[in-house]
Amino acid sequence: MSTPTTRPATLDDVARAAGVSRSTASRVIAGTGFASPAARDRVAAAADRLGYVPNQAARALVRGAGVRLVVAVSGTDATVLDDPYVDRVVGAAAQVCAPHGVGVALEWLSLRAPAGLRRLGEDRSVCGVVLVNTTEPVLAAVPTGLRGRVASIGIGSAAVPSFDVDNAAGAGAVLRHLYDSGRRRIAMVTGPRWLSCAGRSVTAYRALMRAADLPVRLVAGDFSAARGGRAALEAVTRWPDTDAIFAASDATALGVISALRGRGIGVPGDVAVAGFDDIPYAAVSTPALTTATHPVRRIATAAATAVLDGRRVPPVTAFPSTLVARESA
Repeated sequence: MSTPTTRPATLDDVARAAGVSRSTASRVIAGTGFASPAARDRVAAAADRLGYVPNQAARALVRGAGVRLVVAVSGTDATVLDDPYVDRVVGAAAQVCAPHGVGVALEWLSLRAPAGLRRLGEDRSVCGVVLVNTTEPVLAAVPTGLRGRVASIGIGSAAVPSFDVDNAAGAGAVLRHLYDSGRRRIAMVTGPRWLSCAGRSVTAYRALMRAADLPVRLVAGDFSAARGGRAALEAVTRWPDTDAIFAASDATALGVISALRGRGIGVPGDVAVAGFDDIPYAAVSTPALTTATHPVRRIATAAATAVLDGRRVPPVTAFPSTLVARESA
């Protein structure tokens, strides 16, 4: 036979026990509005006796403060949400939000319809938004109602502060390492062309190659291992003398290594390979991957904190990236 459970006390229970109206009890519990000292004492005593716990979500909705932070990720399709990078952003945001009783929701923003941000701006349950993979059209679509409650991981604007890794400096450190190790025919597998921040590492690559009077060899990528593998084979087919490949992400670099080894091309003996991100698998891959750090959790923590705090922050916050030299280059 099951044992009946005790129903949690409600605000109505507290009001009845204190002998006051529900609105008076609500004002006392919320700490807003007028209530006599005697009424406050009775409500506090009743709430303590009944073990009443305020519904923080309901109170937040009444105040219009919102109960969830939305991580909105731009991409060509919803598969962008499967990226482990997104998991790390959401995890960091959840750690920031948990002490405040705020949940975290994940949404895909279609590159063809960034106007979905308008709906988030009108949703009273949304306390703020962290944009990921931000593009210029997304920034232009941020409604006035979200300003002050939105931050971007990637590019920003006058109304939307940005938090991101200094990938130009990180890419530069990796490329100089390749050059210093004697590599002179360096190809690069880029990130997706629609992603503005991915262009920083390409700019750094072009500048360093031209400064060293070396050929620029770019192959389009999309941050995935599958595309990295195809891009690697394209690079060594177009430029057989290629002696190094710099990939815009570690996942891409791992795909590069797999494809090269499948063709009997030694890494790093024949072609050195380096990536960007320093994902956990980079240190245990075969060979261990040379890369640059990408402090995703620190970046996401800073962005989520800025949204919850609601304070003015610098328009751009860049986190340093440093070289991690391993066996692949």
